[in-house]
Amino acid sequence: MNPVACSPFGERRYHAWNDHVKARHGGRVQKVSVLAGFTCPNRDGLVGTGGCTFCNNASFTPGYLHRRQSITEQIDAGLEFLQRRYPGTQRYIAYFQSYSNTYGEFERLRACYAEALAHPQISGLAIGTRPDCLPDAVLDYLAELASDTIIELEIGVESCNDAALARVNRGHDFAASVDAIERAAARGLDVTAHVMLGLPGESHASMMDGARQLSALPIHALKLHQLQLVRGTALAREWQRDPAAVPLLDEPACVRLLVDFIERLSPRILLQRIGSEVPPSLKLAPAWNLRLSELAPRLSAELARRSSWQGSRYVTTAPGRTLDCFFFHSE
Repeated sequence: MNPVACSPFGERRYHAWNDHVKARHGGRVQKVSVLAGFTCPNRDGLVGTGGCTFCNNASFTPGYLHRRQSITEQIDAGLEFLQRRYPGTQRYIAYFQSYSNTYGEFERLRACYAEALAHPQISGLAIGTRPDCLPDAVLDYLAELASDTIIELEIGVESCNDAALARVNRGHDFAASVDAIERAAARGLDVTAHVMLGLPGESHASMMDGARQLSALPIHALKLHQLQLVRGTALAREWQRDPAAVPLLDEPACVRLLVDFIERLSPRILLQRIGSEVPPSLKLAPAWNLRLSELAPRLSAELARRSSWQGSRYVTTAPGRTLDCFFFHSE
């Protein structure tokens, strides 16, 4: 069997989010980040304090955002920046990214979402949150909004391994993620799960099993992040005290791990992100710095070297059966 012909994703060899979005919406859809001033339950004491040991929100918060600005003003500032950088964008959606953006009084949540959606250039919302911050009332409201606007719900799973979640002070277990994803999907919401590869407490086997467990869930898309140590975080301080306590992957090992994971991932799941970047001023380790623009071709090249693709080692629900070739039609 010709392995190239068998791949359902052509030369890219994985189910890319950008290709899907361009086909569905007729062009690029860009997210405009906003800061709504929310926090997290493992920061304010509800389930813990100190937050996740890997987290420093400054590492992924755009420089154009200012807390003192209203949501409308933040969107205006973001549009000014993004329209210069991505002039061919067809639509914009407001991205509630930092901290847990479904964690708060319901009326405040609704007011924040409504202000963003009232902006004339905003076509929808992307809402990042934790699985333990999604009560049914919030999911019902998001499902109501999704009936006539774009709603993307991004849930921080981070790991399918409870030991790794506890190791980084996540404050919830994998069962909480399963419950939140299933309740959201049951309401017709598109769920994007966030997963971090290489967390302390993980093994290669546990991460490969994570691909299997995620594939069994009603996930629309996945964002993958490699572990990077960010200045100002507890995990970075731990690594500085004892590097052996926080093992880090070198660049080739990271690419191999990513490919191993994607081979075992269901081919129906869109890959919205395959890695992450941290501003150099905030990044402590690892020393290598593979840009996302370089990672995508590296990923495709390694898949091609293996005559492989996303889902080529995906195990179906039928016991013991692995797909040698999975023909797939994207939406």
